[in-house]
Amino acid sequence: MNRVGIGIDVHRFAAGRKLIMGGVEVPSERGLEGHSDADVLAHAIADALLGATAMGDIGKFYPDTDPKFKNMDSMIIVRDVAAKLHEIGARINNVDAAIVAQTPKLSPHIPKMQEILAKNLGIKPRQVGIKATTSETMGFTGRKEGIVVVAVASVEI
Repeated sequence: MNRVGIGIDVHRFAAGRKLIMGGVEVPSERGLEGHSDADVLAHAIADALLGATAMGDIGKFYPDTDPKFKNMDSMIIVRDVAAKLHEIGARINNVDAAIVAQTPKLSPHIPKMQEILAKNLGIKPRQVGIKATTSETMGFTGRKEGIVVVAVASVEI
């Protein structure tokens, strides 16, 4: 049976932090605020995969109230979610994500993001779709206050 899940994550910009997107450190004056490394792309994809299998969301497994997850590398979450799917006999068909950010320019970093995410998910880079767009200066992303990612995942169970 083919199942589809959706994941949405939002983080605001914060001074003094690195910007990590899809496991890639993207040059930027500000990073994203969050309990972990705030990898908004990884979080949205993990939630989409968990949604496709009706397992909940990353907050269930990695609550932001638990100090042991402070500044954690989000690729740990991605690998763990892939392992959870494997344990129930699920196979990832593909993931696809749309990043909405006015700044910084992300397109040069997308191939590396695809490579890192694919490696951590146990799939091929061509099974990881990533697009970046702006919100044409509208809303919180347009005001350069943060980044939002919407992701979908297709899983065979």
